[in-house]
Amino acid sequence: MSGLVAPLGGTLVDRRAAQAEAAGLRARAEQLPSIELSSSEQADLELIADGAYSPIAGFLTRNDYESVVERAELGDGTPWTLPITLTLTEEQAAAARPGAEVALRDAEGALRGVLTVDEVFSRDVEREASEVYRTTDDAHPGVTAMRRGGSLLVGGPVTALPASGDAQALTPAQTRKSFAERDWNTVVAFQTRNPVHRAHEYLTKVALEQVDGLLLHPLVGATKDDDIPAPVRMRCYDVLLRNYYPAQRVLLATFPAAMRYAGPREAVYHGLVRRNYGCTHFIIGRDAAGVGNYYGTYDAQLLYDELGGAARLGYTAFKFEHTFWCNACESMASARTCPHDREQHVMLSGTAVRKLLSEGGDVPHTFTRPEVAEVLREAYSRPAGEALV
Repeated sequence: MSGLVAPLGGTLVDRRAAQAEAAGLRARAEQLPSIELSSSEQADLELIADGAYSPIAGFLTRNDYESVVERAELGDGTPWTLPITLTLTEEQAAAARPGAEVALRDAEGALRGVLTVDEVFSRDVEREASEVYRTTDDAHPGVTAMRRGGSLLVGGPVTALPASGDAQALTPAQTRKSFAERDWNTVVAFQTRNPVHRAHEYLTKVALEQVDGLLLHPLVGATKDDDIPAPVRMRCYDVLLRNYYPAQRVLLATFPAAMRYAGPREAVYHGLVRRNYGCTHFIIGRDAAGVGNYYGTYDAQLLYDELGGAARLGYTAFKFEHTFWCNACESMASARTCPHDREQHVMLSGTAVRKLLSEGGDVPHTFTRPEVAEVLREAYSRPAGEALV
């Protein structure tokens, strides 16, 4: 694996309890005070534990937290753009003394891990909203979630129980092993939370012309209620890869993070995390990781440059402008490659496609491949009230 890019900090973190430790950890946790994790915090715990957030080994303490909010870097200068935090109540804070252990449980009460308390501190919610999300508007889903969590935070290293379930959620060590076995030295990652469409296919194939392999890495953690569920999206990726990509040059794996919709900050974070997975390149397109009209179309690309680009962040951004289907060209194109008027351009947003599907309309071939459209059509044809999965 010597040809692969080094993870942030030089070494992958591993905070997962070994099989021999798990039973003892569960027994010890029965005597500990507990904190219930939100879905986002649960996802962060998993990503800390398996090394995706290297060099972070736990939820951030004050120094790292404030450095990330103010300067988009950890206290030691390592680039990092999103605060990875754990909230708690006043009552829980009273039991969270430095050196004490706290059990971390999910909404059903199942033990997910244990945190050793370094410190409890308060955050300035308005400051974090302004710096990280670039807005204090309660209508922003990330700001809403942050305010719901409150201002009290606890920081310290974690030990996590093995995550269950998703066989496609490969750890950074596993993706790096797979890349090495395939003799890939240069790998581009593509982040998506939407069903794959023509623009995604275009961007990834242009990128594949320049690197050894593609990590198609859809986010499958918590998203907005109106986003298409992960199982439907995964079926879309499967049929597209099976029919239109060379199998030996693509690895499909899930990324178990939750969306924060933090726009530029989150887009750069997505690239930093993929560096830990072994990727040398990351695709940053228009409106990356954004929501609504809170961010400029190419703000994520600008922030990547402002933070030092490849020289400091350790991965190369493939920057793409807005792409569309051109009826005159009979292909995907962008303003850089297409000479035709806008009347020839077909531009469908994810919102427009969801509306089309919910109303029983067909997804045109100019938006996505017929096999993908069929998966979406089948999902949306379920009886009213039946879950869209």
